[in-house]
Amino acid sequence: MEMPVPNADLIARKAQIVAALAKVLPAGGVISDIAETRAYECDALTAYRCAPLAVVLPTSTAEVSAVLRICHDMGVPVVPRGSGTSLAGGALPTADCVLLGVMRMNEVLETDYDNRFIRVQTGRTNLSVTGAVEQENFFYAPDPSSQLACAIAGNIAMNSGGAHCLKYGVTTNNLLGVTLVMMDGTITEVGGAHLDAGGLDLLGLICGSEGQLGVVTEATLRILRKPEGARPVLMGFDSNEVAGACVSDIIKAGLLPVAIEFMDRPCIEACEAFAHAGYPMCEALLIVEVEGAPAEIDEQLALILDIARRHNPVELREAKDADEAGRIWLGRKSAFGAMGQINDYMCLDGTIPVSALPYVLKRIGEFSKQYGLGVGNVFHAGDGNMHPLILFDANKPGDLELCEAMGADILRLCVEVGGCLTGEHGVGIEKRDLMVDQFAPDDLEAQMAVKDVFDPKWLLNPAKVFPLAASESRRLVALAAE
Repeated sequence: MEMPVPNADLIARKAQIVAALAKVLPAGGVISDIAETRAYECDALTAYRCAPLAVVLPTSTAEVSAVLRICHDMGVPVVPRGSGTSLAGGALPTADCVLLGVMRMNEVLETDYDNRFIRVQTGRTNLSVTGAVEQENFFYAPDPSSQLACAIAGNIAMNSGGAHCLKYGVTTNNLLGVTLVMMDGTITEVGGAHLDAGGLDLLGLICGSEGQLGVVTEATLRILRKPEGARPVLMGFDSNEVAGACVSDIIKAGLLPVAIEFMDRPCIEACEAFAHAGYPMCEALLIVEVEGAPAEIDEQLALILDIARRHNPVELREAKDADEAGRIWLGRKSAFGAMGQINDYMCLDGTIPVSALPYVLKRIGEFSKQYGLGVGNVFHAGDGNMHPLILFDANKPGDLELCEAMGADILRLCVEVGGCLTGEHGVGIEKRDLMVDQFAPDDLEAQMAVKDVFDPKWLLNPAKVFPLAASESRRLVALAAE
C-alpha cells in the first residue's frame, strides 16, 4: 500500500510555523517530527487519535504568550494540554493545530501559610501541590483519582473534583486567581491571593472553560490545615439501589462526611485484586470518611452507622488504624487502573441529584441488559457525581459505537432527572453533541458569545465543548469577518 504524498503547500506552511515557533522557544521546545508528535495524538480518551501539526513545550508565561501571538497571527489553531489525563478528549489535537503542553511549567512560585495560599505554574501535578506544603501540615483539597499525574492546568480547565470534594468543594471552590494568556498573546491576571475579587466573576468563568478562553499558566490555590484525624468506614450492601438509598438518607439527615464513595461488585473485585484493600465481597460498597477530633469522629460515625443499619448492610467495618485507612483509599484511587487491567471501558461523568441515585442506578442496570454491555459503577456518591464504566471490546467491530450509544442514553438520563452532562471530566469531544440535550439554543448561543469575546477567531481548542456544526459555523463566520 502506497503512503499518501503530503501536499507541498502544507509542508511549506508547517515549516514556516515551526521555524517561527523555534525562534521564541529554547532548544527542544518545539517537536515537529511526525514520529515524535504521535506521543501526543490522544489523551486518556484513547478511542480517538490525531497527531498534531507540531507540539510546543514552553517553560514560562512569557513563552506561552509568544507562542500564542505567533499562532494567532498565522491563523493556527492551538490545543492546550496539561498531563493528557482527560477522559473526555479535552486535549485531543487536530491535524492542523499546534499542541501547547504546559508540563515543563511545574514550579512553586510563592507559598504563604499565614494567608493560606500557594501560587504554582499550572503544569505542576495535583498531588505535588500538597507535597509542597504538607511539611507545614497543610494540604490542597481537590483530589481526583488521577492526582498523581494530572496537572493543575487540566484541573482548572475541567473544574475537577475528587473523593473529598463533598466537604471541601471542587477546583472552583479552591481557586483564588490565575494568570491567563489569551489567544492573541495578551497576559492578564484574574483574581489573586484573596477570597473574592471585585467586579464580574471572571474566575468562575475561566474555571471549567476547557481551554476555550485562554491558557492558564499560573494559579493561586487555597491550602488548608490538615484535620486532626480522619477515619473511613466500609459499608457493604446487597444491591446498588439500597446503597444509593443509604447515601441519600445520610445527606438528607444533614450530615457532611468528608467523602462518600460508591463501588459496585465488578469494581470491588477489580480493586481488591489490585490493591488488597480488604474490601467485603458484596453487590455495592460505600466508603464513608469523617474527620476531626477523635470525639467528633466518633459522634459523626455513630449517626452515620445508625442510618446505614436501617438499610440492612451485609457488613459495616471501621478502619482500625492509619495503615488500614490508607489501603481502603488506595483501592478506591486505583479503581480506574484496576478496571483497565480486566477490560476495555469508557468512563462517563454525569451528575445527578443525590435523591435520584437509586432510580438512576436501576436504569443503568437496565441499559446494561438492553445493550448487552457490562457496567462497573464507581463514583463520588455524596455529591451525585457518577462515573459508570461501560465495558466493551475495542477489537470487536461495532462495540465502540454500541458503547457510545449506551453512554449517551445514560448521560441523557442524568439530565432528565435534574442533573447535568458532566461533573468534573468536562465536555471535550465526548459530550459536545449532547449539549443540545441540556441547553436550549439561546443558552448555547450565550456561551458561544462569551468565546467570541475571548477568542474571536475561534482558534483555541477547536472542535470541543460546542456541537460540531455550531462551532464550525462560528469559526467560518470569524474567518469571513477578517
